[in-house]
Amino acid sequence: MPRGDKSAYTSKQKRQAEHIEEGYVRRGVPREEAERRAWATENKMTGGGKKSGSGRGRKVNKGPAKKGGRRGGSASAARPKAARSASARKAAATRKRNAASGTRRKSTATRARRGGKGSKRTSANLGRSKSGGRGRKSSRSR
Repeated sequence: MPRGDKSAYTSKQKRQAEHIEEGYVRRGVPREEAERRAWATENKMTGGGKKSGSGRGRKVNKGPAKKGGRRGGSASAARPKAARSASARKAAATRKRNAASGTRRKSTATRARRGGKGSKRTSANLGRSKSGGRGRKSSRSR
């Protein structure tokens, strides 16, 4: 079988590679490079061709397909290197300052539980259950 031959791939694998390729092209990658990347992604996901006689039966790993959304960063990439470096230095200084003082930001869940600033709880719904009553026992607990 010559290099680049796709006869060992199922129609589903070919279809998936085509969709992946279209995604790369939409993002501005040249067609040939998009096709190369698409098949590399498909191979990483499925472990190569799945037609009979080609080592079929492996689980599909969807991690490589999801990787694209996490990579991002086009907004920061558009900024000059000096601006990105300044932001990184400022963030590092803030983390260092907070670590030294022992201050750390509470999670949204903690703030909501305590009814603090930034939580969704208001004076109108404090102390009320979903049914609208004030701490009424259910019939099962009797």
